[in-house]
Amino acid sequence: MSDEEHHFESKADAGASKTYPQQAGTIRKNGYIVIKGRPCKVVEVSTSKTGKHGHAKCHFVAIDIFTSKKLEDIVPSSHNCDVPHVNRTDYQLIDISEDGFVSLLTDSGDTKDDLRLPMDDNLLKQIKDGFAEGKDLVVSVMSAMGEEQICALKDIGPK
Repeated sequence: MSDEEHHFESKADAGASKTYPQQAGTIRKNGYIVIKGRPCKVVEVSTSKTGKHGHAKCHFVAIDIFTSKKLEDIVPSSHNCDVPHVNRTDYQLIDISEDGFVSLLTDSGDTKDDLRLPMDDNLLKQIKDGFAEGKDLVVSVMSAMGEEQICALKDIGPK
């Protein structure tokens, strides 16, 4: 073999998958599922009986956790579906830039500057108003499948 050293590009994650398989028949309401490549929260599940020649089918109605679009899928209950790894993390809001990005403080004391303000008008108004009043705000960031978005806001009192 050669004596050359091999250099590998290092990525931030350890190669963990963005999804994991779960049998369709075991996914319940308020669980998560991937439909058409989008991470979704299940709002309705109905299971049909087996036919003369086949599998029972699960009909999923779900809402995309980032865009709030309604998606549907029908899968045989014995087949596996992809389920996204969904994480929620709280960060303290430091600053809002003019171009719509937020600056957040992580638990380790670093700043996170790569998130945009949310699209939801109600949440957007609450964040901007609270920040303008000088309140200490904590935002919840939901992340799944390489996407992140602010999904909730907590007021921890005045500065």
